[in-house]
Amino acid sequence: MQRLTPQEWDRFFEEHPQAHILQTSSWGQLKSAFGWKPHCVQHNELGALILFRHLPLGLSVGYIPRGPVGEGAWADFWPEVDALCRQERAIFLRVEPDVWEPVSPEFFQRHLPGFVQSDQTVQPPRTIIMDLSGDEDQTLMAMKSKTRYNIRLAQRKDVLVRESKDIGAFHRMMLTTGERDAFGVHSLDYYQRAYDCFAPHGACVLLVAEYQGQPLAALMAFAQGDTAWYFYGASTNDERNRMPTYLLQWEAMRWAKKKGCQTYDLWGVPDLSESELEDAFLDRSDGLWGVYRFKRGFGGELKRTIGTWDRIYQPLLYQAYQLWSGRRQAPAGA
Repeated sequence: MQRLTPQEWDRFFEEHPQAHILQTSSWGQLKSAFGWKPHCVQHNELGALILFRHLPLGLSVGYIPRGPVGEGAWADFWPEVDALCRQERAIFLRVEPDVWEPVSPEFFQRHLPGFVQSDQTVQPPRTIIMDLSGDEDQTLMAMKSKTRYNIRLAQRKDVLVRESKDIGAFHRMMLTTGERDAFGVHSLDYYQRAYDCFAPHGACVLLVAEYQGQPLAALMAFAQGDTAWYFYGASTNDERNRMPTYLLQWEAMRWAKKKGCQTYDLWGVPDLSESELEDAFLDRSDGLWGVYRFKRGFGGELKRTIGTWDRIYQPLLYQAYQLWSGRRQAPAGA
């Protein structure tokens, strides 16, 4: 197995334009500032960004977000990865593949032998995907009529959306949102570094919706290949009747379209079937339920990845880690 420099990984990544942004060297650069040690590795036609978080007593946990990248039999890749994980004294390796359900039972036998499924997800497994391949009118017509109305209402009520570099103002808005909606919020330094890692090469934008110069809502969107992702969004408690968040999402989709993206990932809804979500969303507002009520209006396709899979190296310590992490407050996504 080859261990690649970030520059070498970027060259490998260029050969796989459909790969997920969480596998980029820029994502490894971001996470390296917050307790993770990135390794970029390649074996034959497969590669992965592997993140290690070190624990007391020289132990660690490994994590592959939305990988591995490339073509080939994953089963041949894991023994090579095992050697690195043992060198890092990993208790286990957690993998969240960038693979959508449904898959055949043979997929798991071929690609994830020796793994066990975990319900302790890091990134949200279920999301809503917008199709941006048509023109703007087609994208708008795919939305619920109420969402189209709210986008136009925001325009009529003089809400304007502009690009910004003021991460401090965004973070203050995030704190308001986190307190109001009981969401996990990253630190100011985290959002600043995320912006600094991706914005210089056009892979990130901070958009702010304003009324008469007053910021009402903001989001950070990211782009890689033909996909854009809405990772972070916030709003104040002011002028909410002007529906700024709807126009903000629309402008983010327009930004993604100009970047050449064909899809826009709204990133994270409750992990339940569509029928369960539709039966309950009018009566629920806790957790991600309010988020689902908002996102469903954009008319995308509800999709789910195959979830989280763990490769265990030290079973007793793994059980202890599961109990400990299960008691912690859920971290902010992405």
